Amino acid sequence: MTPRRILALLGGCLPLAALAAPPVARVQPVTTDYYGTRVVDDYRWMEAPGSQPLAAWMRAQNDHTRSLLDAIPGRAALLREIDAASNSTTQTGSLIRAGGRDFYLQTAPGQNTAKLYVRDETTGRIRLLVNPDRFAARRTPEAINYFQPSQDGHYVAYGVSAGGSEAATLRVIDTASGKDMGVAIDRCEGDNDEFQPVWWLPDGKSFVYYRLQKLSPADPPSAFFLKSRVYLHHLGTHPQGSGDVALFGYAVTPTVPVAPDQDAMVATVPGSPFAFGVLTENESSNVIDAIYLSPLAAVAAGRPVWTRLAGKDDHITAFAAHGTRIYLLTYRNAPRFEIVATDLRAPDLSHATVVVPESQAVISALGVASDALYIQSTLDGMSRITRMPYGGTASELSLPFTGTARDLATDPQSPGALFALESWIKPPVVYAYDARSGRIRNTGIQPPSSADTSGLESREVEAVSYDGTLIPLSIVLPAGTKLDGRHPTLLTGYGSYGITISPTFLARDLPWLRRGGILAIAHVRGGGWFGEGWHEAGMKLTKLNTVFDMIACAQYLVDQGYTSPHYLGGSGTSAGGITIGGAIDWRPDLFAAAIDSHGMSDTLRAELTPNGPPNVVEFGSVTTQAGFHGLYAMSPYIHVRDGVHYPAVLLETGANDPRVEPWEVAKMTARLQAANGGPNPILLSVSYDSGHGIGSTKAQRNGEQADEEAFLLWRFGVPGFQPQGREP
Repeated sequence: MTPRRILALLGGCLPLAALAAPPVARVQPVTTDYYGTRVVDDYRWMEAPGSQPLAAWMRAQNDHTRSLLDAIPGRAALLREIDAASNSTTQTGSLIRAGGRDFYLQTAPGQNTAKLYVRDETTGRIRLLVNPDRFAARRTPEAINYFQPSQDGHYVAYGVSAGGSEAATLRVIDTASGKDMGVAIDRCEGDNDEFQPVWWLPDGKSFVYYRLQKLSPADPPSAFFLKSRVYLHHLGTHPQGSGDVALFGYAVTPTVPVAPDQDAMVATVPGSPFAFGVLTENESSNVIDAIYLSPLAAVAAGRPVWTRLAGKDDHITAFAAHGTRIYLLTYRNAPRFEIVATDLRAPDLSHATVVVPESQAVISALGVASDALYIQSTLDGMSRITRMPYGGTASELSLPFTGTARDLATDPQSPGALFALESWIKPPVVYAYDARSGRIRNTGIQPPSSADTSGLESREVEAVSYDGTLIPLSIVLPAGTKLDGRHPTLLTGYGSYGITISPTFLARDLPWLRRGGILAIAHVRGGGWFGEGWHEAGMKLTKLNTVFDMIACAQYLVDQGYTSPHYLGGSGTSAGGITIGGAIDWRPDLFAAAIDSHGMSDTLRAELTPNGPPNVVEFGSVTTQAGFHGLYAMSPYIHVRDGVHYPAVLLETGANDPRVEPWEVAKMTARLQAANGGPNPILLSVSYDSGHGIGSTKAQRNGEQADEEAFLLWRFGVPGFQPQGREP
């Protein structure tokens, strides 16, 4: 969700007047009547699957963009600085504990892709387990999308995909020998952060996995994520999944109704005699529609017996089991979340015990270890970890510094917890809490960073939105910055799915800050800064709150002297395209430039894309009148107005993007170019070897960020970034 992207190398410094204008998109109006509202769409033709005219236009647009970005002096040096900064800190994530081992993904300095490592908890020995580069063909990068060790740590199932497509193939490796077990199951998508598609059974030789349906040529694009199922696989059989038994999901069990747009997964927990069938939306385990139980033995036999435990009205976003007891994180009657528990042998959520009541802190995660329940929460955006022994009294761990604790990892078979800790200006460290000694120690998993952040500071402030709501705003800047309104500033906003942009250290931002730049993060409604109520205040019919909150934060930065409209850039990525797109629709005068990266733009038509149906729960549907009005109000594309002087905009997409169709970004580009009444450039950048940014290599991310920042500095008029010395 971090907003910095693009590529290139310093080219000839041509005067801007000598550069050709961008290619003009064909206008072919199509009028649609939505409940009496007539909407004219000039670029509906771009939506045609496999459109060659669109491909040719996008290629020409990208060539035009490259000619401009490559003419910016200072970009090549900026890229070198970003490369050096990104290699000052090792990137580590997706921590998992199993069988006395710690598993994690890591990109070391000088490496371009994240690799899977394993660490022995007793000896501290670290080994490389999987290098995705060995799967790369024809220079197209491969990425590890997810991994899951068996409960004893003997095997690891993992998914790899090419070119940012996220179309992962499931494979299995022997941890000790590194032997590939011959498994290659396609259509098995997911990730370790939101939707883990693979779970092992206690025998260590079989697992259950989520798989998408196989589409026929007659299926529409919107069918891609529909009708998923969960299958049982035994190592040594059916290496490509054909013949595996379906256990759960669409049309599998008559007693378990599953809608086509619900995702199905089956989870297992070491030490629990039950398996958990979970129905979710949008491949997100944070949006749980239902939980079913089956005796684990029945699942292992391929004949599960499912009993309903919870439904959508229970508002559960996470759960963990310890033996026959289940702990559930819920926002039912608790917008900042509480944890309740019930006995799996006779579950009754209507009389569940409240284990952790709601408080001012927002509970975000929980994990079960052999000694205690570990709970992660945030207060004013900063993390806390609480340890609650079974039957004992809770106590808060004393974290080494204030920031974001992430990747909380526990194993029900062993005591203690593993977690990473970082802040806006402190590089990450991976710590382990030792339950026996009560101490927190540095594991050494995360090597020390060579990045110098001594000259930086961060501030947490609040901006007043249009309706009086106070919007949290994080600001990272050089210490001692004079508030004279003259500092290049990039404001980022997202605001969807209840996702919080937590304090995160990004080494590649250091060159921007060292040049006197300011970074700001708007924690707008639609995100999760204050829990589920904050999320619901920025979705569907309330989505415009997200946009207006972004504008309020931009105005705060100007009013307080951090910057001025001449030096202010805004950015949004993915669903953040609604945020930044709406901000420049409503207040084009407030920004000198904007970055719209892989952004949702045409919300009225997004429902027809492969990723459209799973997102109805967040944004709404045009199949209802209320849904249409919400989508119409939030659509950046629909609200572009002819003759308006728009800021300079750099729009980005990946040719393999599975989440936001490239034509959405293309349509927004074409509409802005046609409507713009001012001189500022509207540019489209297309990456042909990546997708939504997930799975991009370090080099790709660095190149994208160099393009974005060079573009901003050019449009801000910063010396050294003006082609032939010309002012923007």
